[in-house]
Amino acid sequence: MGIERSAEEKAQIKDILKLAQDNNIQIIKLWFVDILGNLKSLSLSHREFEYALHEGMGFDGSSVEGFARLYESDLVALPDLSTFQIFPPDLTGAPIARFFCDIKTTTGEQFEGDPRYILKKNLAAMKKAGFDQFMVGPELEYFYFKDDKHTELLDSAGYFDTIPLDMSYAVRRETMQMLEKLNIRVEYSHHEVSPSQHEIDLRYTEALKMADQVITYKTVVKQIAAKHGIYATFMPKPISGINGSGMHVHQSLFSQGKNMFFNENDEYFLSDTAKHYIAGILTHVRELCAVTNQWVNSYKRLVPGYEAPAYIAWGRKNRSTLVRLPQAKAGKANATRIECRFPDPACNPYLTFAVMLGAGLDGIKKKLPLMPITEENIFKMTPEERKELGIETLPAYLYEATNLTRNSKLVRHILGDHTFEKFIANKDIEWERYRTHVSDYEISRYLSVL
Repeated sequence: MGIERSAEEKAQIKDILKLAQDNNIQIIKLWFVDILGNLKSLSLSHREFEYALHEGMGFDGSSVEGFARLYESDLVALPDLSTFQIFPPDLTGAPIARFFCDIKTTTGEQFEGDPRYILKKNLAAMKKAGFDQFMVGPELEYFYFKDDKHTELLDSAGYFDTIPLDMSYAVRRETMQMLEKLNIRVEYSHHEVSPSQHEIDLRYTEALKMADQVITYKTVVKQIAAKHGIYATFMPKPISGINGSGMHVHQSLFSQGKNMFFNENDEYFLSDTAKHYIAGILTHVRELCAVTNQWVNSYKRLVPGYEAPAYIAWGRKNRSTLVRLPQAKAGKANATRIECRFPDPACNPYLTFAVMLGAGLDGIKKKLPLMPITEENIFKMTPEERKELGIETLPAYLYEATNLTRNSKLVRHILGDHTFEKFIANKDIEWERYRTHVSDYEISRYLSVL
């Protein structure tokens, strides 16, 4: 049995084809991501539109990281019709449209290694648990550099600075305008703490839509930068001695339009559901880190002193904690949310949202108790003080994080056996390459003295 569109989808395809014709669309891109979150794309000429929308387009899955093995490599990228987007000509230079795709087998079954499907699967589990929306709002930080070979800065500004109005400010402003043209709602943008570091925050929405938007956002940031002859990077820690880039993820669960994290009678306006959810995150976060912080470089950001969380605790205004309760609109039902501060923007957003949701739901299911709130600056505590409060640390490096994930029944369940094993294998290879690489630091430190 192959892929069969419903009558409703067939009617939608007719509307899309007419819209493409009316806008003289000559190329449609089919987007999907590999296991690491890297964007992949098939480009179709206008003659193939109708067939692709009905049947999808076949491709070699063995060439995509974390997808199929050689003997089962034929896969199909089937456009998700709800994601049709015409790109403005000033972004692409030509009339181009795009779909995100679901990855299917040639018999029409869902491919279990598709990151988008993994998030969908966990959203379905959320609905079985009594919730109907997982709302997320990420804050993605990134750097502008003069090229992709060096870390030469474009500006020397700091947090929220607006003067001077240099190139990086103009590029960020143009990026915001382009995101709005693509119907991606931007809450605000600003200069971050480090020189040449910037942040554009997206308006919260449902998790699957947001994961698609994160992929689009990163692509637009890079394309607008390239248009101006500079380079944008989401590398977590490109420069020693200054803050790295995080992706703080605000999140909440809704049911029938009601925010299930809100309780007006609680001291912190948190429901028991929210407290158990936070407890699930804090209990499992060490197992999640290889997914939410998946690179060797990720762990050079997660160190004390640079505004990135290193300790497992929660608080309100306390930015030294792993999970924070934003206070800007405290007591407002729909604004009640938690902020997970540990992920970085180089993650796969589909898998990152899935593992955080899965950990939170496990906390709700098991009614895990929430540790006491921490309002003191954890960075200034002694090891003895942290131990007394039961505050543990995140993994210090990728090898430790991967081993914690390797032994996690929860993460295996969330990702599924196929993706779990492929992901662990990929991280083992990355660590081995890093472990055996002789770095510039070693040459400068040891060559002349040993």
